[in-house]
Amino acid sequence: MYGTIARLRAKPGALELLSKFEQRHPQGFVASYVYRMDSDPNELWLVVLFKDRESYLANAESETQHQEYLQIRALLEEDPQWHDGQVVFETSA
Repeated sequence: MYGTIARLRAKPGALELLSKFEQRHPQGFVASYVYRMDSDPNELWLVVLFKDRESYLANAESETQHQEYLQIRALLEEDPQWHDGQVVFETSA
């Protein structure tokens, strides 16, 4: 699997609007999670997983994703901090 972890600074009151963007599931999408920090309710960490790097890059480079990003960016105080990488191990119940 491959994906990204991103730190987001949401504008106050934007959390509900941001949650609506988690509805689209592009080819190769596995899962996404958004954490809200206890220390700052406007600080979010986004985790997105794709089945492989190729699927991730195809989505990241798509016009659909770019247009969605522009809408999301309008709800943020600053540009996200992106950290892309390969999942090297996982565990689940």
